[in-house]
Amino acid sequence: MFLEHVNPLQASIFSSLAVVSLLLTFVMLGSHWLQNYVYAFAVQSWLIAALSASVGYFAGYPELYVIAVLTALFRGLVLPYLLMRIIGRLNAKRELHAVLQPSSSLVLGALLVMFAFVIANHMNRQSFLAAHVVVMALTIMLSMKFLGFLMLAVRDEAVSQILGLLVLENGIFLGSQILVPGMPLLIEIVILFDLLIVVACFGMLVRFLVVHAGTTSSRQLNRLVG
Repeated sequence: MFLEHVNPLQASIFSSLAVVSLLLTFVMLGSHWLQNYVYAFAVQSWLIAALSASVGYFAGYPELYVIAVLTALFRGLVLPYLLMRIIGRLNAKRELHAVLQPSSSLVLGALLVMFAFVIANHMNRQSFLAAHVVVMALTIMLSMKFLGFLMLAVRDEAVSQILGLLVLENGIFLGSQILVPGMPLLIEIVILFDLLIVVACFGMLVRFLVVHAGTTSSRQLNRLVG
């Protein structure tokens, strides 16, 4: 496992990229503007691409360079472009009906990060410097998963729902790049293309909401129950 031989410089690079990626999730939680969600997701994806390239360089996994390029292309450019097109067609600029206000969401998100840290600290079995990197990776991976679920729970706009799923998946992807960088290339590519399917399906859902419910709020899906 390459983490057993990580040096302070490498640990600092991995930690910095991962922590800033987590902070960008809080940007999404603390804003009502849909475009801010997309911009934050795009930058987060570029940081994860940089993390993949860094791990590939320091750990000796050249296939991670391919993953880094695909991540920057699909997550950082194609998906944000598709989301911005959806937002433009719907003329929906901000979240209007949120279960929690941004300030409350930020506080709850901070509590979830603390909870993720406790879980990661108990799961860690490494020693010395590797322990800090493992705890950091597990904490941020779990935190982004929790925050993604939080966005799904407290935001009603369909675009926000898409971003919640993408943030959740970004957390899993980020953690895998540090903890299991030797994951087969084919699996990584399949995950990337699955995201395109997710966005396409949600785009169809949004059109259905607009045509049949006259809104982009997912609350209207309650009409399909029963």
